[in-house]
Amino acid sequence: QRKGIDVMIALDVSKSMLSQDIAPSRLEKSKLLIQTLLHKLDGDRVGLVIFAGNAYLQMPLTVDYSSLMLYLRSITTNSVPTQGTIITEALRQSESAFKATEKKYKAVIVITDGEDHEENAIDMAEELASDGTKVFTVGVGTPNGGTIPVYDNNGRIVDNKKDENGQVIISRMNANMLQALAKGGNG
Repeated sequence: QRKGIDVMIALDVSKSMLSQDIAPSRLEKSKLLIQTLLHKLDGDRVGLVIFAGNAYLQMPLTVDYSSLMLYLRSITTNSVPTQGTIITEALRQSESAFKATEKKYKAVIVITDGEDHEENAIDMAEELASDGTKVFTVGVGTPNGGTIPVYDNNGRIVDNKKDENGQVIISRMNANMLQALAKGGNG
């Protein structure tokens, strides 16, 4: 009899995750959250998808948490070449990592600031929920937001990201979208 669950973690690695409104940064805080989650799991299979403008399976479902931690340490905002935040693609990649025959005991945890750049994520979450997969969201960031630092080759902050008009971009967590996504995914 199976007791564990299959959990796919979808981690946002877009540049907005460099914002430091959550210390040390949204991305580093997200990695710490995943490590804490892994310490609490026992026998559950966990996989990892990273996403920004595209989504990539980094680790298929496994009970080898130490390997997952190793992958986690090496992830940066440069791990995905295309920028943006496409949550739908992350959900699609996560779903394809599950066995098609098992309809229950599946969950996707989306860790993001919620700055989604497309509209279909909630529809995709509802589709997964109808197939037995629960979609949970973890919002990282603050409603007031923060700037997005730009680093030089030595890892020093040299500026803040600006829009095409030269205005400093303020990245804010989109709690409403994340709540709607979780609700649509029965999470």
